[in-house]
Amino acid sequence: MTKRETLLKKISTYQFAALDMQIYLDTHPNDRAALEKAEKYKAMARPLIEQYEEQYGPLTKKVTDTNTWTWVKGPWPWESEDDC
Repeated sequence: MTKRETLLKKISTYQFAALDMQIYLDTHPNDRAALEKAEKYKAMARPLIEQYEEQYGPLTKKVTDTNTWTWVKGPWPWESEDDC
């Protein structure tokens, strides 16, 4: 597994955990511990996303601040670098 793939896997793991906690909070809105965990997972993903986007480009098109389509260049997040 490449460094890029490892970083993307970590990001998706934290994002999944945060989303899972959000779903739980839909039915348990007063669970402070769950809310804290959801925020913790989001906070853990944030620097990894920034690192990924600095090294490999944006993960979503919302991230681009220019009018160019630089986000479509290079391998897509689900493609391995060997496929390109």
